[in-house]
Amino acid sequence: MSTDRKTIEVSGIRVEVVRKPIKNLHLSVHPPEGRVRVSAPQRIDDEAVRLAVASRLAWIRRHQQRFADQPRQSKREMVSGESHYFRGRRYRLRVTEHNGPSRVSVNGISELKMWVRPGTDVDKREQLLNDWYRGYMKELMPDLISRWQSVVGVQVADWGVKKMKTRWGSCNTQDCRVWLNLELAKKPPQCLEYVVVHEMVHLLERHHNDRFRILMDKFMPQWRLHRDELNQAPLPHEDWAY
Repeated sequence: MSTDRKTIEVSGIRVEVVRKPIKNLHLSVHPPEGRVRVSAPQRIDDEAVRLAVASRLAWIRRHQQRFADQPRQSKREMVSGESHYFRGRRYRLRVTEHNGPSRVSVNGISELKMWVRPGTDVDKREQLLNDWYRGYMKELMPDLISRWQSVVGVQVADWGVKKMKTRWGSCNTQDCRVWLNLELAKKPPQCLEYVVVHEMVHLLERHHNDRFRILMDKFMPQWRLHRDELNQAPLPHEDWAY
């Protein structure tokens, strides 16, 4: 796909404009600082993009303020005593060095235990924890997909879990493939379920328009509550780069 990128400014807001061979203009605001991005058809000139952005300035500023107000974790050092999240709950990490296999498990309602070999560095400890999160999500996903396929009336050909920096999920409507952000393992289960349904509804409606919202209301009437809960949860520390 051929793309053309540039940056413009609208009412003091920097906007990244990406022109692609697409039919409609799409505007989005991304964490952590509320970066504004417009995907625009190649036929649309800068003035038309400016007008589209100007018409949604209030919406953009609301989203930017929400990101600014959202709590953020400090950089994780993967040592005993640190706070980590799982299924919406906060746990204290306890790291034990031993000469056996590396593993992670939940101990009661407040402790996350990690066993690692002596000398295991921060990156490998973090990878171990991420692999554990990924295993949790992959265990849940088949049942979630199966249950909601019958409700939404679509078929998901494939799905996966990966680290994503700008969205909670994504959907390839052509291939019927759904991707979920690994960070969802840290959020309440209903937030994960909301994102699954959200992406599956995109197989019926690609855009976040009135039809999309009507379908979400039909399949998951409380979806706005789950969305707000997800958007109010602490963001992870990341060395964000675009």
